[in-house]
Amino acid sequence: MSSIVIDVASMSTRELVDAAALIAAELAHREAPESPAACMQAAETLVRAVDRHESALAALISRVDTTGELRRRGYPSARAWLRSRLGMREARAKERLALARERHRLPEVTKLLACGELSYGYAATIAGAVTRLNAEDCAAAEDILLGLVRQGFSAGKVAAFGTRIAQLVAERDGTEAPDADSGRGYDRSWIDSTRSLDGGRYIKGWLNAEDAAIWDGTLGPLAKPAGTDDRRDLSERTAAALTGVLSGGHKATKVTVICDLDTLTGGQAPARLTDGTPIPAAQARRIALSAGVSALILGRGHLPLYLGHRARFASPAQRQVLETLYPTCAVESCEVPGTLCEVDHVHGWALGSPTDIDKLALTCGWHNRWKSSNPEQIHVTRRADGRYAYHLRTPEEARNRPPPPPAEMHYRAA
Repeated sequence: MSSIVIDVASMSTRELVDAAALIAAELAHREAPESPAACMQAAETLVRAVDRHESALAALISRVDTTGELRRRGYPSARAWLRSRLGMREARAKERLALARERHRLPEVTKLLACGELSYGYAATIAGAVTRLNAEDCAAAEDILLGLVRQGFSAGKVAAFGTRIAQLVAERDGTEAPDADSGRGYDRSWIDSTRSLDGGRYIKGWLNAEDAAIWDGTLGPLAKPAGTDDRRDLSERTAAALTGVLSGGHKATKVTVICDLDTLTGGQAPARLTDGTPIPAAQARRIALSAGVSALILGRGHLPLYLGHRARFASPAQRQVLETLYPTCAVESCEVPGTLCEVDHVHGWALGSPTDIDKLALTCGWHNRWKSSNPEQIHVTRRADGRYAYHLRTPEEARNRPPPPPAEMHYRAA
């Protein structure tokens, strides 16, 4: 077997990244060795390599975060870029961003992580603990927390010590501690909400006396047992009461169910909610029996017909149609729900585009304004289902694309 010697020191960062990606792609398709001992050794080596990759990733994210590149490419924040473009969960994006932003204040942590002598878990934990500390306190906290790591404390214990350090600093300075649980004080109410992998949500928080009285007065009566057959405990009944209040309780709640006429007349094609959630045909028919039914007339190709074009702003009826078409912002990879988006004139109201239903789309407020100031970086296409899709061109794509034909125009957002 021949060997190839590669001088990695002479390779550029991009070449090294491409080589690492190539090796990772090959390794991902390899079968694990038969020997469990060999698997353990390989796993430990690979984890240390991944930690070093995290060190390099933190440096890259730090450089991107400190420049204006993200906004030039249409991302409102570094966290949005990590979530939408790189597919990171919210918690992981927040963790990596904290390490990228604190690495210059944690020289020893940065050096140990790059050398493979400190795991990414410990490094991210320490970075999260010093986020709100000044430079002097950050240096002292780094020494203390690294000492705990060397003594064999777990990452959870190190995080707890980091929280306590922040609390002591806040007490010393007479400021509000940054800890979300015990350091916020008791004067102001707060709620922390974290989304789980299965779409659920963890909620914790604190209500001051005034808000607690409102909570008890509103939810208390609704959280009582529904009868002798109600097997739910108080926590479950309280959650049901809160959901009922948020959805409007006994009041008529606006829930848009989208289905074809064939479904209402006995067909089996499923309906859907505005966020794309499928609804069985039978359930859609049951909902229609006790709800108002609004017909949406469609033209050829299932495109909505005009609902009015003399007004500057879209009508409520037009917005209802758009919310059925756009579960999220029309910009690719933007996750803002369509119900929270703004109505955008695709070809620009200022350029003479009418307020017609087939000339409108839904975009989040940030992308609507960004589209107006960066028209050359927006590429608009229309899908077969009638929806518009906005692709954000990178600066390189905008520079290298061929000149537009005479008929092509760059449209500004309304």
